[in-house]
Amino acid sequence: MASVITSPQYDPIPTAEKLATKAVAGQKAALAAQTALANNTSTALGNLKSAISTFQSAMSAMTSSKSVLNQSATFPTAGYGTATAGIKAVPGSYSFFVEKLATASQVSYGGLTATQTPVAGTSTLKVKIGASDSFDVDLSTADKDGNNLLTPQEIAAAINGDSKNNSRVTASIVTINSTAQLVLTSNLTGLDNAATLDSGGVGDPNLAAALDTNSSNYKEVVKANDATVWLGGKPDGTAITQASNTFTNVQDVKITFTRAMMVSEAPVLLTVATDSTGTAANVQAFVDAYNKLKTLIDGLASPGNPEKNVAAGIFAHDSGLNALRSSMGNALRLSIGGDSLVSYGITAQRDGSMSLNTAKLTAKLATNPTGLDQLFGNNSLSAPAGVLGSLDKVLGQWSNITKGQIMQRQAATDKLQKSLLKSGERLTAQYDTAYKRFLDQFSRLQVMQEQMSKTSDMFDAMFSNNKS
Repeated sequence: MASVITSPQYDPIPTAEKLATKAVAGQKAALAAQTALANNTSTALGNLKSAISTFQSAMSAMTSSKSVLNQSATFPTAGYGTATAGIKAVPGSYSFFVEKLATASQVSYGGLTATQTPVAGTSTLKVKIGASDSFDVDLSTADKDGNNLLTPQEIAAAINGDSKNNSRVTASIVTINSTAQLVLTSNLTGLDNAATLDSGGVGDPNLAAALDTNSSNYKEVVKANDATVWLGGKPDGTAITQASNTFTNVQDVKITFTRAMMVSEAPVLLTVATDSTGTAANVQAFVDAYNKLKTLIDGLASPGNPEKNVAAGIFAHDSGLNALRSSMGNALRLSIGGDSLVSYGITAQRDGSMSLNTAKLTAKLATNPTGLDQLFGNNSLSAPAGVLGSLDKVLGQWSNITKGQIMQRQAATDKLQKSLLKSGERLTAQYDTAYKRFLDQFSRLQVMQEQMSKTSDMFDAMFSNNKS
């Protein structure tokens, strides 16, 4: 008898998994591609938002200084002092003779011991500042350790900690030959800030005597002085007297003198001029910030090059991003009074990036230094003007947090990602359904195969017995 031909054996579980996977393979691949695109788009939008924000911060830094142009104020040699010039400083030379520097007063009171006892009731130490200002220190509460002895350190702490002091004077203790001295230092220079003590209201007579400015305990360590500086020279110039060593008499120039001059010395010359090096650094910072943003935008919008295996950017052929690039370029071509950024050596390269010709910038600054600020519009980004204002307006169409392109696109991408997530959940459910169906089918097939196999074995046994 011919043998029975049986069907191939199937393991239900791996078979069901393979068939269910194959059933959803096409949809799964499409969903994975869509998800990857949405995720990459979201990342790209985040990178673009960050890059625009960084560039806008760089522009804000330029406007906060109110000028791209740097002015300098310098002495011919070091040692006389320091000076800085603002954008309104007028170029020129100014001579000064420093007759006297302003100094802060410092006085000391010796003969202090820890034997003075706080008296009950009012015990007030008056700190006098100049001829018309003072504040009172309550010594009746100065005994912080409660030992009924008022130490020099506690007196100093009471002066320094008084709310009316406002750091105008500093009291400290200097010990000489085992004797404590209370040193009172004014924190401001000038005659009107000289500090002394009036002990008339101190209850303890010994302490009052020790802190008496008219006693032998009192010493003037450093005399308070106003500064005297001559504009032009002494005695033919104009004397300027003030409490501080920092002078602002020259328009938008701050000068701090650090030493007085000898009678035999000639006046020192302060030169105010345009700082081409500092200005070039400011312009280069802008150029670098712009190029960094443009490089990122170019990468996002790149069409790629299949022949060189260069992938296209996530926003390749995106009309909105191309319009942004074009508008940024137009903003740079702004012209005011016949001058443009090109006039100051700031030019566009073939790839659209910018470069700075420092020599051309320096030459143009020599003939029209204020024109650079007019071009950039260094007033405020809250009132856009010039190149910076135009760029901020263009970029604002993308970066605006309520209606900007990035916000709108990100919202759409977020919505798509949520939709794709739900599609993934449905696809998983579809897979599970197919898996269960195939598992059921092949489980039944397995049972049938086992039954057929048993039947076949029975027939083989029967025919084998008859034949024997």
